[in-house]
Amino acid sequence: MPLPRGKKAASTAGSRLPKLSAKATENQEEASQVKRSTSPPQGAPKKRTAFIDITNAHGVHISLPGRKKEAAKKQAKKASSTSVSAKNPSNLKKSSSVSSEGTTAEKERTDVKEEEEEEEVVLVVEEEKPGVKQEEVQSDAAAPVEELVAAAPPAVCKVPAHLLKPHIPEEFDIDSQNTEDCFMCPEYAKEIFDYLKQREEKFVLCDYMPKQPSLNPEMRAILIDWLVEVQENFELYHETLYLAVKMTDHFLDQTPVHREMLQLVGSTTMLIASKFEERSPPCVDDFLYICDDAYKREELISMEANILQALSFDINIPIPYRFLRRYAKCVNAGMDTLTLARYFCEMSLMDMDFVPERGSLLASACLLMALLTKDLGGWTPILQFHSGYQTSDLAPLVRRLHAMLSAPPDDKLRAIRNKYSHKVFFEVASLPLVDSDVLENALCQ
Repeated sequence: MPLPRGKKAASTAGSRLPKLSAKATENQEEASQVKRSTSPPQGAPKKRTAFIDITNAHGVHISLPGRKKEAAKKQAKKASSTSVSAKNPSNLKKSSSVSSEGTTAEKERTDVKEEEEEEEVVLVVEEEKPGVKQEEVQSDAAAPVEELVAAAPPAVCKVPAHLLKPHIPEEFDIDSQNTEDCFMCPEYAKEIFDYLKQREEKFVLCDYMPKQPSLNPEMRAILIDWLVEVQENFELYHETLYLAVKMTDHFLDQTPVHREMLQLVGSTTMLIASKFEERSPPCVDDFLYICDDAYKREELISMEANILQALSFDINIPIPYRFLRRYAKCVNAGMDTLTLARYFCEMSLMDMDFVPERGSLLASACLLMALLTKDLGGWTPILQFHSGYQTSDLAPLVRRLHAMLSAPPDDKLRAIRNKYSHKVFFEVASLPLVDSDVLENALCQ
């Protein structure tokens, strides 16, 4: 019930606390305000009142002439800052307790001043002494670390076998002469071609014509002959032609194609190969033009997506042309000999019987046949080392190549023969083939 005016409430048993005076109440409220300003909220990390220098900036030494006086002042200032840092635990304790004699503003100004003194980075400037090198000047903070590193035993790291650099005998080293040419990759050339030879196992094909009810080997040969003309007209690299043929074979091995769409497949693979090999590949409209506008733009783009999905976007297929240039370098073959081997290799693209052959084996057989045609010797030890094949491994394939080239030419398929009958290619298509007896004697050795 409300109390009558002029009477005081009787104190109960639960309210027997001494009453605070007005001054004591003000001091208590002031202390609570200070506590709220200095102590962090519950669960939050404690506030660091001062940061010490955790970098190596205090140990950086820069020598500049005529700065001795400034160096002495900086050194004294560094000593004072070090003493302040040494007293850091007491500073933390001091900042956590609030004195009743000072106000909150004065305490905050004191803390800020101490933080600025301790956060200051001291840069010691010394004059360079004669006979003392800059490398010998080390900071005190880095010395213990170097001692620990020196005392620690060296870690033994064993290189895996597949990462070891292959040993190449001096007489078989063909890359050391290109040490100044970074584009030849002399340090990794042997490993690169070993890797390509390993990848060949992933792209081995078989005779896929039984899977194609609408196609036959003659239609494929006509397509390859047309792709050679496309490569010449667009002045594309030979690598682009070989890669386009490989992608065509891999796509036909997985997907049945109607004969009316075969040219679309060939032009699309040439477009993909151009994007992979060429610096400035032809555009889509160029390939539509060479097809006499028989296909629409949407059809070519759709076929491109289908081919890439069928190949799982793995189009870095090892081609024989790369191995051929590598192996010709082993015997320092001239450009005319290399061109003759390229002619044999390009003729094999049209024959369905050579589709299952690995690129490195086909390149070795073409080079051996060119060497025998030019009477430049047989398969030397350096070629055995870099190719991994012996003469006995190449003999069956060389005989098949000789039989293919000895057969009467087809008048409908003249693109490769006309191409290599030009003076630019040393007219190698008109050279007579090696005699069968000479070939057999060389292969039996």
